[in-house]
Amino acid sequence: MFQGEEIKTLVRWDPFRELMNLQQRLVPRYEDSYGTWVPAVDIFEKGDDLVIRAEIPGVEQDSLDIRIENNTLVLSGERKRETEFEERDAYRLERSFGLFTRSFTLPKSVDSARISASFKNGVLELTLPKVEQAKPHKIEIKAA
Repeated sequence: MFQGEEIKTLVRWDPFRELMNLQQRLVPRYEDSYGTWVPAVDIFEKGDDLVIRAEIPGVEQDSLDIRIENNTLVLSGERKRETEFEERDAYRLERSFGLFTRSFTLPKSVDSARISASFKNGVLELTLPKVEQAKPHKIEIKAA
């Protein structure tokens, strides 16, 4: 070997190791993710109502808070970390925990006094009825 020459080691390429390294860089660890999650929602029309469905598995119904403030629907709550094992005993912790808040500006067509909510199998469903004036209706044409 010549002076100043580096020794290079050949390493067999392992695509699974590369995938795991990438995943570890992209997926936050538990200590980095506490309080940083937001539930995914679907918003759609169903008949004369708007519907908001939020996926909140692991959230207890008692920890949910739904309110209207300044024409904004605010959904908040907390998903608590299970304590059935010690963090040092875990191989991987990918689920996020902590407080969350989602806010939705209500359109003028929603009757906020009649909003209802149901919670089943980790899915919160909010039904936002439209005001009578906003519902589609047919206009009859009169002969002139």
